Amino acid sequence: MKKSVLLFLTLILLTPGLAFSEFITIKIGFFIPDAKSDLWQDEFDNMNFGRSHFYNSNFCFTYEYFATKQLSFTLGIDPYYKNKSGDYIGFIGYGSLYVPDLDEVFDFAFPDDYGGEDFIPRHNFNVSITPIQFSLKLYPRGRQGKIMPYIGGGVGLYIWYVKLQGDLIDFADEMYYNEVTGVLHKYDPVPGEDIAIYPVYIADLQETNRFTIGYHAFAGIMLPIAQRFTFEVEFKYNYAKGNFKKGDDAVFIGYEAFDMSGYQVSLGLNYWF
Repeated sequence: MKKSVLLFLTLILLTPGLAFSEFITIKIGFFIPDAKSDLWQDEFDNMNFGRSHFYNSNFCFTYEYFATKQLSFTLGIDPYYKNKSGDYIGFIGYGSLYVPDLDEVFDFAFPDDYGGEDFIPRHNFNVSITPIQFSLKLYPRGRQGKIMPYIGGGVGLYIWYVKLQGDLIDFADEMYYNEVTGVLHKYDPVPGEDIAIYPVYIADLQETNRFTIGYHAFAGIMLPIAQRFTFEVEFKYNYAKGNFKKGDDAVFIGYEAFDMSGYQVSLGLNYWF
């Protein structure tokens, strides 16, 4: 919230001619992410949370300046933030198990029907998306009357980060635990004796202060409620995808662009200057 307010105040200072803006809007929104890229899907497939757990409310700020009675320009911020902690589905953890083939000790994730555990593998998945959006807005009936419908769209600079912190099961490094001998190994499994297990690492994966360009479209209505105030209902769709870092400082290796698209429904209060 502090970050959003700071960005909002920055817009006020940096926007030329802001004193001549026609009105300011403060909105309460509800954001529903599309969450269609593979990092999202890996989290939903493996953890005991889903897409609906990342629906979240937000506070939005907009300044609007009329060029004509039907056309205006807007500059706004619609921040989104969600941090969700979850457990891996179908796995329990055992700590400090020795692997003779590697002469090393690891924590491992066993199938949860094995019974007993030292710990439950879990981690936090944290997503923040802060678009600074410039829009053109059209009022087909002008800015008069008891109902003022509008449509619009534009472009935005999306400031975003993704964090994954906690236990991380490495499904690409499958090993086996022999129930007869109690030995961990990486050889071909023996049917009826070997259980597939996976190493568990402590992860602190962060892609922070990333920037990308996105787009949006919206529609809504305004209803006058007092001399200088109108009430607003708006539906907006955002489209944006951000690439993860590549090279030596890459964190989320092998993942496609992170999907930041989604729907937002908001209720707002407009104050007219």
